[in-house]
Amino acid sequence: MFFSIPNGTLTVCRDAAGIAGNIFAFGLFISPIPTFKRIIRNQSTENFSGLPYIYALLNCLICTWYGTPLVSHDNVPVMTVNSIGAVFQITYIVTFIVYADKEKKMRMLGMLLTVFGLLAIIVAGSLQIADRATRWIFVGFLSCASLISMFASPLFIINLVIRTRSVEFMPFYLSLSTFLMSTSFLLYGIFNFDAFIYVPNGIGTILGILQLALYFRYQKKSMEESSEPLMVSQA
Repeated sequence: MFFSIPNGTLTVCRDAAGIAGNIFAFGLFISPIPTFKRIIRNQSTENFSGLPYIYALLNCLICTWYGTPLVSHDNVPVMTVNSIGAVFQITYIVTFIVYADKEKKMRMLGMLLTVFGLLAIIVAGSLQIADRATRWIFVGFLSCASLISMFASPLFIINLVIRTRSVEFMPFYLSLSTFLMSTSFLLYGIFNFDAFIYVPNGIGTILGILQLALYFRYQKKSMEESSEPLMVSQA
């Protein structure tokens, strides 16, 4: 039985899964680099959208707050991976703003300020909750909802792949990184008995499997190599 595993073994398994999750997350964080090389090379954001990076930043910031000792117990891997992710997303957003046209630039700046404003409200509001367990549940639900929305964001790409029978906009390494990271944190959440971690990452694992299955099904029908990241605008 799972619950008969000694605590020491559970701790080792949890820490190993957390470290693996941090490593695989790095692959996810660097996946937009080809897009930004293209943006810098062309001195334009073209039809790419900055929204996915805004959503990813908000998710990383909320999950970083959830992982701090002020909110949850012994969730350092969650705090570290999301704080690193936040740095990457801020870098991408700043680069996007630099090369965006005036309209996009102002919109992105407004959304960036909104993200930091929301984080300030969440942090200040949760600190007003004196009961530690209630605070954990409050921030936990927010982080869970944020993670689920982030993992659900590739659904339009999955729909595009099925409709076009092409994996041009769904790179293999991005899908693989998503699957590996989600699976690692799924196990981490299970070993740490934390539903706010294993539920959203379980959904992420399922979606990662679906992306990989679609990739192997349609890769031969794609007319060119997949060189764009998952986070591409529909408009």
